[in-house]
Amino acid sequence: MTSDVVKVILRDTESRLAELSKPDPGARLKITDPRDLVGRAEYLRSRGVTPIIAEIKPRILNKTLTPQEVVSFAKNYEDMGACSISVLTQPTYFLGSLENARIARRAVGVPILRKDFILDERQLDEVESDLVLLIAAFSHPLNGLVEAAISRNMEPLVEVHNEAELEEALKTDARIVGINNRNLATLEVDLGTFERLGPVAKAAGLFVVAESGMNSRGDVLRMVEAGADALLVGTSLMEEPKLLLALNGTVAHGDGALKRAELS
Repeated sequence: MTSDVVKVILRDTESRLAELSKPDPGARLKITDPRDLVGRAEYLRSRGVTPIIAEIKPRILNKTLTPQEVVSFAKNYEDMGACSISVLTQPTYFLGSLENARIARRAVGVPILRKDFILDERQLDEVESDLVLLIAAFSHPLNGLVEAAISRNMEPLVEVHNEAELEEALKTDARIVGINNRNLATLEVDLGTFERLGPVAKAAGLFVVAESGMNSRGDVLRMVEAGADALLVGTSLMEEPKLLLALNGTVAHGDGALKRAELS
């Protein structure tokens, strides 16, 4: 079962795929300077900062973003101590673009996560990113896409929502798993999803990201207590970017933020 919204997005993705050329080994991307999310997260934690993957999600503002707005969001997130920046590239529903990912990666030094519905290896060659989201429910064959991303020096972040999907993720070489508290069949959010699955992924030695539903420092601490190594936050930060300071805990550092030099 899939929500009507997701069905529309998947149909759009299939239409976009029809416009892509056949696979060309000579045109395959290879990221020459990949930025390490895991290392960045470990550094931030050593500074007392909770690793937050801050998202650029234009749909929340009900408009596409200008290049200047993308740069502004990206730089502000970086300055406030984001661990990484997630960029929506799905164009029709989320109003994102591949260009937004390019712009963000040029503007900042933190890792960039491309967030889209990746159904085909050809999509991996559309734009450079340090990480790419692979949704276990839709990215098939999952292991093949994980290997395809790794071969391009892109870190696959495999998103799961239930035990069966987590089991599939554990069969791949992905070292990062995202546990989505949002049920894509109903779009309902339950933080208990991470509390149920997070410890299992953690015990398997994975770097674990909590996704969706974190709107307060209390929510963040709840996820960290359940084993989250990092948290992906989009909607609330698009509405109020400075909330990042509260979510990652830097408000405890005097004037509300660590100096940029301490976070880079």
